[in-house]
Amino acid sequence: MRLQGKVAIVTGAASGFGRGIAELFAQEGAKVCVADLNADGAHSVAAGIGDAAIPFEVNVADGSAVQAMVDATTSAFGGLDIIVNNAGTTHRNGSLLDVTEEDFDRIYAVNVKALFHAAKSAVPEMVKRGGGSIITTASTAGVRPRPGLVWYNGSKGAAINITKGMAVELAPKNIRVNAINPVAGETAMLADFMGEDTPERRAQFVGTIPLGRFSQPADIANTALFLADPASAFLTGLAIEVDGGRCI
Repeated sequence: MRLQGKVAIVTGAASGFGRGIAELFAQEGAKVCVADLNADGAHSVAAGIGDAAIPFEVNVADGSAVQAMVDATTSAFGGLDIIVNNAGTTHRNGSLLDVTEEDFDRIYAVNVKALFHAAKSAVPEMVKRGGGSIITTASTAGVRPRPGLVWYNGSKGAAINITKGMAVELAPKNIRVNAINPVAGETAMLADFMGEDTPERRAQFVGTIPLGRFSQPADIANTALFLADPASAFLTGLAIEVDGGRCI
């Protein structure tokens, strides 16, 4: 098993990409904290995994809650090797002028400030283990922005830049930091990304992806597994586009 003996936290793990990552990590031998704002969903996913998982209700934009999540994980499993910053949010596709200040603040709190909280809480625990892997779910929107999601695009661009800066600074501590840039996937946020979920709108979006489909949780989970696996020990500072060719 590729993650035997490793301990991981996956945020936004009650559904979508996060659920896929948590389940695959557990299948590969990791102990996993299934963390999500949706407590019922986190409990359901953790129960499905079994003894290798614990659920944790967390608001990733709240520093004290993130610290409590890390403390619960290390208490249950004895340490921390991997954190996947997967929790994210967006605004509905539309004019940049129609996005409220409240939505703007929420997006940057969840997509950007949460990375600050995760680093502050997780890095000291990884240092105790002699290193670790930090993985952030960013987006193709951070490297190839398009109209309609301007403020979301900016938050993911920040996540990619933060990933690269952290990678350099944390390299002497043997902590690798990488990002995954999915193209739009069939998750709960798809309707917001597209503006409306209709067959016509789906066809329009899929038409921009050379491999001809949306991303799936398995696509992102397999990439996260590779970045968490010691086999990728010499890779840091990457933002891997898992996009079916969208960004070419």
